[in-house]
Amino acid sequence: MTDAPTLPLDSQLCFSIYSAAIAINRAYKPMLDELGVTYTQYLALSALWERDGLSISAIADRLGLESSTITPAVKRLEAAGFLSRRRSTADERLVEVFLTEKGTDLQPQTACLTDALLRRSGFTVPQMIDLNDKVQSLRDGLVRAGDQA
Repeated sequence: MTDAPTLPLDSQLCFSIYSAAIAINRAYKPMLDELGVTYTQYLALSALWERDGLSISAIADRLGLESSTITPAVKRLEAAGFLSRRRSTADERLVEVFLTEKGTDLQPQTACLTDALLRRSGFTVPQMIDLNDKVQSLRDGLVRAGDQA
């Protein structure tokens, strides 16, 4: 280890991304509460809105989480009527998740999240797209480097 001084928090990219994620969660929370879902549940639904019928492990992989983190959220979404779970006919070890009509109908109601993020950030749509592209590139580079380690 070197004796280099530690950077102040606001100079550390990891903290900036972490604290921005917390701020986004706080901004989203009242709207998600009104919709009857948590942030993790919203992310699981978003994965299913991209591609319905994913397995629990595929949802977890898509979100970069463990299956054990997703399973309780999926069970609560099922209890609330947003989705249903079924054993895969191809592989009984897999549980596949399907949106119900209620789950599908929720998607357009979540547009308020993006609207709020744009309004509160003061960013234009192109600025937000550019930032998102850069953060995704950072994430992808870190994941690739981790896979090679």
